[in-house]
Amino acid sequence: MSDTTGPPSTSTPPPGCPAHADAVVLGGLEYQQTPSQLYRTMRRDHGAVAPVMLDGDIPAWLVLGYPEVSYVTSHDELFARDSRRWNQWPNIPADWPLLPFVGYQPSVLFTEGQEHQRRAGVITEALEGVDQFELARECQSIAEQLISSFAGSGQAELMNAYAHALPARAVLWMCGMPQGSADTEQLVDDLRISLDAGEGDDPVAAYMRVGERIMQLVKEKRERPGPDVTSRMLLDPAGLSDEEIVQDLISVIAAAQQPTANWICNTLRLLLTDERFAVNVSGGRVSVGDALNEVLWLDTPTQNFIGRWAVRDTQLGGRLIREGDCLVLGLAAANTDPQIWPDSHVGVENSAHLSFSNGEHRCPYPAPLLADVMARTAVETLMEHLPDMVLSVETAELSWRPSIWMRGLTSLPVQFTPAVH
Repeated sequence: MSDTTGPPSTSTPPPGCPAHADAVVLGGLEYQQTPSQLYRTMRRDHGAVAPVMLDGDIPAWLVLGYPEVSYVTSHDELFARDSRRWNQWPNIPADWPLLPFVGYQPSVLFTEGQEHQRRAGVITEALEGVDQFELARECQSIAEQLISSFAGSGQAELMNAYAHALPARAVLWMCGMPQGSADTEQLVDDLRISLDAGEGDDPVAAYMRVGERIMQLVKEKRERPGPDVTSRMLLDPAGLSDEEIVQDLISVIAAAQQPTANWICNTLRLLLTDERFAVNVSGGRVSVGDALNEVLWLDTPTQNFIGRWAVRDTQLGGRLIREGDCLVLGLAAANTDPQIWPDSHVGVENSAHLSFSNGEHRCPYPAPLLADVMARTAVETLMEHLPDMVLSVETAELSWRPSIWMRGLTSLPVQFTPAVH
C-alpha cells in the first residue's frame, strides 16, 4: 500500500501530487470558445499528462494523449472507477459543484470487476433488444412532431426546441414511457434541467423528480412488462434489484440524452456553417454521416470525463501518478492528438475516435449505434423538411456553453421559409 491515503497537507502538496505550481486551471473563457488551442498549449507545456486544478483548486491530472487515454481506459486494474479511492476527499466541500459527477453512487458507472460485468451485461442485453429500424421510425415521428411545432413560424431555436427534446423522448420511448403523456413531457424537461441547468433552474430538485418517476416506471413494468429496455432489465436472469435498475436506467438515459443532443446540434452547426457541407449535403457528395463522424472527432459532445482513480502508485506519460489521484479523461484532446493526425487532417471515414470512451467502461454496445440512429434521423429529417434553413445570426455570434465537460452550444437560432399547412 502507498502511504498517501491520508489527508494531504493543505499548505504544500506532497511530492508527485498533481498540485504543481504550473497546474492549469480547468475552466475560463478560453475553454468555452477555443478548447482545441488550449489543449495544444497544454500538450506543448506538459506533454500527454498535464497537472490541472478542478473547481476550488482541487488537484487532478488531465490525460491529453490518445495512446495514454486508451491505456488508462483499458487498464482497470491500475485506473479504476470507484471514486471512493480518491485521496482528495478530506478537501472536498459538501457543496462542491462536481459532486454529482464524482460522488460515489451504487450505479453501473462506479462498479468494478465482476459486479461491473454483471450490471453492464444487463444493460447490453436490454439495449440489444431495441429494433434499430423501429427506433429510426419513432425518431422520425418525434422529429416531425417537433418540426411541426415551429415550421409555420419561419424561425426556431433548435437547441431547446429540437436537439434536446428528440433524444430525451426517444430514450424514454425505448424505456417504455408512454409517449405524449404529461408526465413524460415533465420527465423530458426534468432531464434537461438536471443535466444542463439554465438560469433559475433547480437541477437537484429536477434530478430527484427524475429518480422518483423512473422508480415508478420500474414498479409499473414489474407488474406489466412490455417490449422495452426497462422490462428486459427486470426480467434479466442477473436479478438486479429495483434500486439497481433505477440507478442504471438513469445512467442510460443521461448518457443517451445530453451527449446525443449536443451531437445533433454540433452537427447541424457544422452543416450550416461549413461550405464543404452547405454546398454538398443537398448534392449528396458529403453525407450527413460524414458530418456526424467529423463532429465526434473535432467537437465531441463529451470533451472531458471525470474520471479514473489510481489504484496504486504508477507511471503514465512520464508522470508519477500517486495512489488515489484523480485522472480526467481528455477525450476531445485525445481525438485531436497530433500523434494520430500528424498533418492535422481528420479522415471522416475513420471512426477510431474515443468519443464513446474505450475499454470495459466504454458506452455499452450497442448504445453508440442507437445514438447514431437518433442523431442521424434527427439531422436528416430536419434537413429534409426545412431544406432552405440558414443561421439567424453570424457564425461568430454562436456561443458555446461554459462547460469544460460538455461541448454544446447555448443556442442555435435558424430561419427558413415558413411551412404552410
